[in-house]
Amino acid sequence: MEKDGIPARLAVGAKEREALLDAIGGSRTSYCTCAMLRRASRRVTQVYDQALKPFGLRLTQYSLLANLLRNEDISITDLAELLDMERTTLTRNLKPLEAAGWLRIKPGPDRRSRAVAITPEGQAVAERAFPAWQQAERTFRASMGRVESAELRQLLGTAMSAVD
Repeated sequence: MEKDGIPARLAVGAKEREALLDAIGGSRTSYCTCAMLRRASRRVTQVYDQALKPFGLRLTQYSLLANLLRNEDISITDLAELLDMERTTLTRNLKPLEAAGWLRIKPGPDRRSRAVAITPEGQAVAERAFPAWQQAERTFRASMGRVESAELRQLLGTAMSAVD
């Protein structure tokens, strides 16, 4: 049984309970920075996914295509590093795009590596989807506030650097 979002097994007294509630902000979901970032990410991603749905894309897929437009014939390892993704996760995310004919995976410069490149069809879908992505970006920035969204991007950059 919980009381005020604190599990009963912690068996804390009233004073300790108050200190613990202060530390977690009085909410069962707000005490963990990572959990809050993940929740915010899921919600924001839904906005972009909805905008990209008419093009048969999710934000993760659009992002891969957009990055391939900027990085031609990049190795899967280098692309994973660029996107801060595990190589296996990236490979799994590339498969539906390859099946759709929007990218191709080919042998890399050595036998152990593979490179990925966007196809003309992938470039076309990314270009058609760009205005929808751009509108989702504008909508998010406007709803959050121009200054606040700029500060958020700066803070997220700082957060990523802090954990390197």
